Amino acid sequence: MAHHEHNHGHHDDHHGHDDGHDHGSLKTYTIGFILSVVLTAIPFWLVMGKVLDNPSTTAMILLGLGAVQIVVHMVYFLHMNSKSEGGWNMLALIFSAILVVIVLSGSIWVMYHMNHNMMPGMPDAHNMRIRP
Repeated sequence: MAHHEHNHGHHDDHHGHDDGHDHGSLKTYTIGFILSVVLTAIPFWLVMGKVLDNPSTTAMILLGLGAVQIVVHMVYFLHMNSKSEGGWNMLALIFSAILVVIVLSGSIWVMYHMNHNMMPGMPDAHNMRIRP
């Protein structure tokens, strides 16, 4: 019967100990909100004000700011860091990001080279015109 001794004091007191879970504070939520507003206002200004002449440059800046905003949301609102869930959340996120990059880059590569790899004798999509 001596083996039924339990140490409840060690496992029951989770208040005040850092268990790797950051539930946020008013300060972190405020910082996240301000960064989100700024990262939304800048692309809006770039597009609506037609600040840059080259649409490709504008698109690349928008994609970059969008990626930064995703990271801001994950860190400040979803509380994802290397400590949460023993690092498994971050590992799952990295794995998902790698899969997305592979799928998107593969899809773009296939679409870009699709015209070149068409069967011989089929009309070239770039030279097709509607003739009267």
